[in-house]
Amino acid sequence: MTTPLHYRPDAPSRADLERGQGLTLLEFGVDWCGHCRAAQAGVAEALAAHPAVRHLRIEDGPGHALGRSFGVTLWPTLVLLVDGRERGRLVRPTEAAAVLATLRRGDPIPG
Repeated sequence: MTTPLHYRPDAPSRADLERGQGLTLLEFGVDWCGHCRAAQAGVAEALAAHPAVRHLRIEDGPGHALGRSFGVTLWPTLVLLVDGRERGRLVRPTEAAAVLATLRRGDPIPG
């Protein structure tokens, strides 16, 4: 049996996200989306390797301003924020390796 998705309709504001600290992975989609469901195993596997990442599933679609502000046009779209700034983006991931590569963009830069 598949675990139901739950994309939050009560998204934070863009200003709140921009004030955020650390790593945040925004996942834009909708519960009924087949691409969103197909991406879940890879997203979960990648996040298990990066437990410090804050993960927000955000409902998107007409009337949802946050997705528009990030230019989301396909689901799921993952947006990696580092201290409130976009550092990576991935559209319709199909495997954990792609999500992991995106999350690595949030690793501290040595030096």
